[in-house]
Amino acid sequence: MRNINYSRTIAVTGEYDVIVAGAGPAGICAAVQAARLGAKVCLVERYGILGGMLTSGHVGPILGMVGKGTMRDELVELLGVPDNDMIGETGVAHDMEKAKRTLLEFVKSDNIDVLVQTAAVDVVKDADCVRGLVISGKEGMSAILAGVTIDATGDGDVCAMAGAKFEKGRDDGLMQPVTLEFLIDGLDESRAIACIGDVDDVKLGRERFLDFCGRCGEEGILPKEIVAVRLHRTTRPGERNVNTTQANGVDATITREIYPAEVKMREQIEILLDFFRKYLPGYENCRLVSTPSTTGVRESRRVTGEYVVTAEELASGKRFEDVIVHNAEFIVDIHNPSGAGQAEAQIQYVKPYDLPYGCFVPRDVDGLMMAGRCISGTHRAHASYRVMSICMAMGQAVGAAAALCAKHGVQPKKLPVSTVQKALADLGVDLFG
Repeated sequence: MRNINYSRTIAVTGEYDVIVAGAGPAGICAAVQAARLGAKVCLVERYGILGGMLTSGHVGPILGMVGKGTMRDELVELLGVPDNDMIGETGVAHDMEKAKRTLLEFVKSDNIDVLVQTAAVDVVKDADCVRGLVISGKEGMSAILAGVTIDATGDGDVCAMAGAKFEKGRDDGLMQPVTLEFLIDGLDESRAIACIGDVDDVKLGRERFLDFCGRCGEEGILPKEIVAVRLHRTTRPGERNVNTTQANGVDATITREIYPAEVKMREQIEILLDFFRKYLPGYENCRLVSTPSTTGVRESRRVTGEYVVTAEELASGKRFEDVIVHNAEFIVDIHNPSGAGQAEAQIQYVKPYDLPYGCFVPRDVDGLMMAGRCISGTHRAHASYRVMSICMAMGQAVGAAAALCAKHGVQPKKLPVSTVQKALADLGVDLFG
C-alpha cells in the first residue's frame, strides 16, 4: 500500500454546543433532547432521510423495553404502533414511509441544524479531546465545532476516528450476520402465519413452522443460512416485514465487504419470495413492496468506555448508582455468526437492568460520548441492548448529558451524573422505580 501526504485548510462552517453524528433511533433522540434542554445542536446524517434502521434500514418491529417516561414512548406513539401488552414491545412493524415524514417533524427545532447527505470523515482534536467533526457534503469538506460530540453512528465511526479503543465480535472476531429486511403484501390474513423468531412455536399445519423451514434447508429447498424465517406483522393487514436474509463473515466497518453481502442478500430475497408463494398458505399472491437502502448491521465496533457492562450483569438485572437508562430488557439475542438462526445456548433471558453513565463515555478520549449499539459492553451484553427501544432511551440520556456539559462548561468525564439523573427525572423519566 502506498501513502500520500495530503493537507488542506478547510473552513469552520458552524459552532455548536452539541454535535450528533448519525440520525438513527439513538441519534434523533440525542439531538432532540439536547435541543429541548437549550443546547444548540447539529445533527449530521449520511443519508438523505432520518431514522437510520427505523427507515433506511427497514427494521421493525421496535424491539426491547425500557423504563417509563422515555422518549421511546413518545416516538412509538408518533409512529402509530401501540405497545403489545403481552410482550411489552410494539409487536408490529411500523410504516416506514410514515416514519420518514414523522421524524422530520420530530427533530424540527430552532435549536437543531440538520445536515443530510453529509458524512463525518474525521474528528477535530485538541490533544485527547474531541472538539468537533470534519464533514463532507455537497459543498466539499468543512469543519463544525462543539463542546461535546455524540457518536450515534452505530458502527462507532467517530470514536474510531478519534482513536478510542474498541472491540469487535466475539473472541474469534466473528460478528453477528448482516441482514436486509423487506416488506411484502398481498397476503390472505385469514390463513397467513406470522413468526417472531427462534423463540416462536407457531405451527404450519401440525409442524412447528421453523422446524419446517429447517427441514426445507436440509432438503435443498432453502439455502441453509436463511432457514430462520421471521415474518412480522405490520400496521396493515396482509403485510409482513421479513427478517430472514443473512450474510455471515461480514465486517461492516470494512467497505469492500459490504457490496458482496448486498448482492447475496438481494438474491436471497428472490429465493424467499418463491418459497413463500409455493409453500406458505396465504402467501400465494405475495408481492415485494420495498427493501432497505442500507445494510442492516447487528454488530460491529463496541467502544471501550469507563465501564464495560457484561451479559451476566444484564441477566441478573443489575442496578447502578450512575444509571441513566433504567429497566432495559431484551433477550441476549445473538444471531449465529457462523450459521443460521440463533443457537439455543446463545439465547439468554435477562431481568430488567440498568445501563450506567460510564458505558457511554470513552475511556481514553474526552469531548465525546456514545449512544446506540456502539456503547461499552461485551459481545454478549451488546446482543441485548442493541435493539431500538433501548437505543432511543440511550440517545435521550446522552443528549441530556451533552446539553448539561455545555451548560456547565465541563467535559463528559467531569459531569456529575446526579445532574443528568435530575434532568431526566424532571422530564418524567423513571430511573429508580
